[in-house]
Amino acid sequence: MAETFDYIVVGAGSAGCVVAARLTEDSNCSVLLLEAGGKDSHPTLKMPIAFLKAVVNPKFNWPYMTEPEPHLNGRRIWLPRGRVLGGSSSINGMFYMRGHPRDYDDWAAMGAYGWSYADVLPYFKKMETSWRGEGKYHGGSGPVHVAPIDTTRLVHEPLMNAAEGAGFSNSDDLSGDNPEGFARGEVTIDARGRRVSAATAYLRPAMRRRNLAVRTGALCHRVVIESGRAVGVEYEQDGQRQIVRCNREVILSGGTYNSPHLLMLSGIGPADHLREVGLPVVVNSPGVGRNLSEHPNVSMEFDATRPVTFLNHLRFDKVVWGALQWALLGKGPFASQLNSCNVVIRTSEELDRPDIQFMANPIRFDAKIWFPGITARQSHVFWAGIVGLHPRSRGWVRLKSADPRELPAITLNLMDDPEDLATLRRGIRAARRIYRTPPQGELTGAERLPGEAVQSDDELDAFIREVADVAMHPVGTCAMGMGEASVVDPELRVIGVEGLRVVDASVMPTVPGGNTNAPTIMLGERAADLIRGRVLPPAEL
Repeated sequence: MAETFDYIVVGAGSAGCVVAARLTEDSNCSVLLLEAGGKDSHPTLKMPIAFLKAVVNPKFNWPYMTEPEPHLNGRRIWLPRGRVLGGSSSINGMFYMRGHPRDYDDWAAMGAYGWSYADVLPYFKKMETSWRGEGKYHGGSGPVHVAPIDTTRLVHEPLMNAAEGAGFSNSDDLSGDNPEGFARGEVTIDARGRRVSAATAYLRPAMRRRNLAVRTGALCHRVVIESGRAVGVEYEQDGQRQIVRCNREVILSGGTYNSPHLLMLSGIGPADHLREVGLPVVVNSPGVGRNLSEHPNVSMEFDATRPVTFLNHLRFDKVVWGALQWALLGKGPFASQLNSCNVVIRTSEELDRPDIQFMANPIRFDAKIWFPGITARQSHVFWAGIVGLHPRSRGWVRLKSADPRELPAITLNLMDDPEDLATLRRGIRAARRIYRTPPQGELTGAERLPGEAVQSDDELDAFIREVADVAMHPVGTCAMGMGEASVVDPELRVIGVEGLRVVDASVMPTVPGGNTNAPTIMLGERAADLIRGRVLPPAEL
């Protein structure tokens, strides 16, 4: 006899941890949570600045790469995604952003009813304990602790004071009344200087409940569907295949690449494609794997005229001291993020919301620890990431074969739409203006990347195609609100199959204008209420 649970959640990532934790608040139901990765106990998953190590560690990552990108000179783009308890919330940069309110109103206008800004704001508030305290826009007692970045060592004030001179403004709160401008960054870090992931905030407290079972190293092969209803899943653990059944629902929370992969392996997807790889068609759902959207990112670098960057804290003895401060006191230079200023701006007055996020970092991209008297110290450099917030280009996820162990083929199709190139060009020119505006301009030397000689549209386009990568915010491959191309309905139920939902960033019809971890956790909170047949009333705005 197969084991039976009320709910089976596949994927212990940003949304899956939330759903499993919230559902087990009802002691009368049982939940099985399956995670392909392992536990999240490694120190690099706890120390904020160590995310730079965690995000490249294959032990915690799915080894995704795109197919050769047709509009990026055939380059393949690295796509890190968390393969560990907490998913990508355990390896990401911990940035807390919601995006612009109109982003969610657009979802509702597309047909994702119940996902307007007024609908989702109560769930953003429910999930967080904000350093700002409870109020109109923020929560004060949620599982996710949100803190301001400690800007003591990060050259914050020169950038903030350059905003007006560069033609922009400051914002006290990008999640409040003014969701654009130059602002102090916010991160999911607790008072002890530890990363707050979906695993630490939601799953770990829930694991004390007897009605939750968590299994790591469990790779799901397919959803078991009988007579049009999801009744369980088949998964592999320690080389053994097992089938486990459910009384109520199967909930896929594998993420934007894994969830469409698993749907197609289960016979739910574009019929012609499923037949190509030899899979039976259970539901012809053309939208599965389509509508893939990502924030494109382009790096810029400027020499610093003075030794003021975070490189000062990478001297070996200071690194040792900083690590001890973090371990013992939860303080010091390694207990926060390396962001001088979170810049969210419109590069054209015709726009109704910001189109560029500008990640200003007072550190060179290739910074290394240096040993006095043994290795030379690198020069001081400011690095900036220019992120296009509302890309028009769309990519896709397809099966390479019917083997569940083989990763899917992913094509982002970045820069397919010329407007995405134009947006990044404007972003680069805006960054140049910002970094030349006093008082930041007094600290800015020569432009290293792309270089001051790169000026024309054609030259900037060539630079973008050569260096563009992504901000690691993929969404959209199991979208709601897409009409005939919708994969799930507004309650995240898979269209054409009973007892099956998708709850992760793949259901977002468009990518919000900011980092996507907070929106994904919010989505998990609201989905858990939808599953239980209750939702919070919309906010009065």
